[in-house]
Amino acid sequence: MGPAPKVWDPDRIFIALDHRVPAESEETAGAHAMIRQFVRKQHIRHFYDAGEGVCHQLLPEKGRVRPGELIVGADSHTPTAGAFGAFATGIGATEMAAVWATGRLWLRVPETIRIRIDGAFRPFVGARDLALHLVGQMGAYGAEYAAIEYFGKAIDRMDIGSRMTLCNLSTEMGAKAALVEPDGRTLAFLEGRARGPFRPERADPGARCEMELSVDVRGLEPEVACPHSVDDVRPVGEVSGRAIHQAVIGSCTNGRLEDLREASRILGGRKVHEGVRLLVVPASREVLLEAVRRGFVRRLIESGAVLLNPGCGPCLGAHQGVLAPGEVCISTTSRNFRGRMGSPWAEIYLASPATVAASALEGVITDPREVAG
Repeated sequence: MGPAPKVWDPDRIFIALDHRVPAESEETAGAHAMIRQFVRKQHIRHFYDAGEGVCHQLLPEKGRVRPGELIVGADSHTPTAGAFGAFATGIGATEMAAVWATGRLWLRVPETIRIRIDGAFRPFVGARDLALHLVGQMGAYGAEYAAIEYFGKAIDRMDIGSRMTLCNLSTEMGAKAALVEPDGRTLAFLEGRARGPFRPERADPGARCEMELSVDVRGLEPEVACPHSVDDVRPVGEVSGRAIHQAVIGSCTNGRLEDLREASRILGGRKVHEGVRLLVVPASREVLLEAVRRGFVRRLIESGAVLLNPGCGPCLGAHQGVLAPGEVCISTTSRNFRGRMGSPWAEIYLASPATVAASALEGVITDPREVAG
């Protein structure tokens, strides 16, 4: 069987240039040029070029995520779309090529882990801290190939951005997918965006699951994942005082409007520590424009932050914030493996936007509750 002359359905393929944008090398520029040529040749309408944002943010913004759908993406954090009640999972590039050619894919039905989240967050503690707490409790492979269902009173109160963060970091537990049942918040976000009708799927009463867990967030502290593992998670108090050189707020995990608002709330009227580079990376052009309109960007820039274009930014370690040997970074990005953001002799700590902003102010890892006005 030879190569397919055309894609299976150009209207059901979504392509975004979000890694290494703008191109950092001639090789990357060549790859981007090939993608643009392919898009034109195959008449793919849903293409978003450099500067539009991260695919996981763009999918729901552009109405390409609907409750009850099956979505596959060539990126491990595709489960982010589960915040809208879709079964979304990451696959490899070869598998994706087969999907583009045939519209078909074989998947094993995963076991289910149900996690009940109750209680109310304390100030400057939120979904990112909860996600890190769960990764620390479950371990990097604790939910391997499982579908995680999040529910409970705390989930009901979460905004869409927080649900996206929670589903996004489920990947760091090994999850195949993560889901939140659609509710009024979901429908409000999708109103005017969703392309076509949809039918939300809900868990069957009494459905069998592999494991059930329960977490009450009332006692949760700001959490930090320490080098060089996403599941080496500790309360911020155990690592407070560690000197940093760089702080990053952004990525598919925490580059949304709520995250920029939280950072600007802490940084507004104050200056980033003279020894720290603070990089801010909005998740999309829409997020950036709204953050400009609300004054968040102005406050962040006035505090000393460097604003980068919407995209993945430093997260993948290709450009825009590569670390030198011996440097320490605290970041809202998704992973902190050795060499993830540049030198293998650098260290990456992962935390919430509030903790990263507070640390940028002080020049050391800091509990946001100690500096918040």
